Amino acid sequence: MEFLSVRQTEDIAYITLENIKEFNTLTLQVLREMDQLLKEIGTKREVKVVVIEGSERVFCAGHSLKEIEAKNETEVLALFRECSTMMRTLREIPQIVISKVRSAAVAAGCQLVAASDLAVASDVAKFSTPGINSGLFCSTPAVFLSRNIGRKKAVELLFTGNFMSAQEALLHGLVNKVVPVEELDAETEKLAKDITKQSLNIIEIGKRQFYQQINMEDFQALNYSTEVISLNSKHPDAQEGIRAFIEKRKPVWD
Repeated sequence: MEFLSVRQTEDIAYITLENIKEFNTLTLQVLREMDQLLKEIGTKREVKVVVIEGSERVFCAGHSLKEIEAKNETEVLALFRECSTMMRTLREIPQIVISKVRSAAVAAGCQLVAASDLAVASDVAKFSTPGINSGLFCSTPAVFLSRNIGRKKAVELLFTGNFMSAQEALLHGLVNKVVPVEELDAETEKLAKDITKQSLNIIEIGKRQFYQQINMEDFQALNYSTEVISLNSKHPDAQEGIRAFIEKRKPVWD
């Protein structure tokens, strides 16, 4: 792949954005590469966590305005649909996806953080949706941003284009942790390893259940979740986990 690299450490896959000359923008080629790679990881089931990272200079600067300007309306629609496809793949793979944000996450880069299951940021990271400054309102980033943070803060970011600090991002729920930049790698790996202790089969069940129920009415969600947990209880990994708990030992997953 030209603009992405991937490495695997035990049960964790690290995807690094390598489109550095263009500030790791999500060009059409990058989006296609990312979607293909995520699908391969999801199908192979060799890891339990995927970490997405950028460079020291920028996590991701969003879409390329040069590319958007050069395309006609039909081509731009295809570009954004490709982004939507990638975001859906990120959501539907069985693995938990963590964004590791060392520096700036801008526009669709901020959307990528918001769409990830978890996010860890360095204390110098910052986040913004500045499309409005260029006359291109961040409509698609607004979807996941407004589902992560409060409405008032989302509107502030979307309509001012101002940056939000890492500490503000933590306060408003966009990221899970903020750590000193020199500790970012270790803290992200620690969070990932807390998840890799679990069964991938059960991670998959739980991830699907979480996102299905989150926008349902309370008792619709409870009825759906009751069916999920009942089926889950008879999964071989659940039976092994329950036996291991009773026998006071670590479970051995398939």
